[in-house]
Amino acid sequence: MKPEKRPIGLAHFSAIDLPPAELVSAAARAGFDAVGLRLFPAFPGAPCYAVPQGSDAARELRLRLDATGLEVFDIEFVVLDADFQPRSVLPVLEDAAALGAQRLSVCGQDSDRTRLTDNVAALCAVAAEVGMSVDLENMGWRPVRSVADSLDVVQASGAANAGVLIDALHLFRNGGSLETVSALPAGFVRHAQLCDLRGPDPETDEDRIQEARAGRFAPGAGELPLTGLVAALPGDARISVEVPLGPGQDPAAHLAALRHGVRRVMGA
Repeated sequence: MKPEKRPIGLAHFSAIDLPPAELVSAAARAGFDAVGLRLFPAFPGAPCYAVPQGSDAARELRLRLDATGLEVFDIEFVVLDADFQPRSVLPVLEDAAALGAQRLSVCGQDSDRTRLTDNVAALCAVAAEVGMSVDLENMGWRPVRSVADSLDVVQASGAANAGVLIDALHLFRNGGSLETVSALPAGFVRHAQLCDLRGPDPETDEDRIQEARAGRFAPGAGELPLTGLVAALPGDARISVEVPLGPGQDPAAHLAALRHGVRRVMGA
């Protein structure tokens, strides 16, 4: 897919204080084509939103989507720990699917690889009931640390609707490279999230978490080879931008800067 034709999404974490309907309007004004929604908390107490079918929130969100032409591409974020029950997420997946969402992002927080793999397979079966797919994201402070870890679990699950989420921060901070992405088997990467970084790799888990939550830069404003990353991705992989709004930043200016940065990186 040519850069100028590839839809660009906005991850909810880029403006997490905006409820879904407001996020859609802000993303449209900034020139994005899609949004991701944070419908599950990434960690206890983290912000997330609910859009139950038939609710005022869901109706308003649908009106904004129809008015702007944007779509909900993905939702996040489910933590697959030792106590995870795959069918527990079905009601939220049903809500998301009703809005057109295609993919769910998850991470692996279970050191028992067999149990984790079984849970990925079971979750993919649940997601398939509503026509959705599941992407496993690696993070340096979790048992699924690298892109290779994600691929191992996804392949072992045997699920046709399981994929590997490529997040630029987690790729490059955890031993990955452009060659890592180029070497991934066909069909496993359907979604990538872009941000930029500066400076050396964090040395502790606390530092890794802090950078992931508050140390990202707009695409092109750091040191990562993002143009090369885009070129290494499959042509049909969707791209989103994930760079949280910093203290005192104006949301509209922040989102405009993110869209401008990703245009430059993609050469469009």
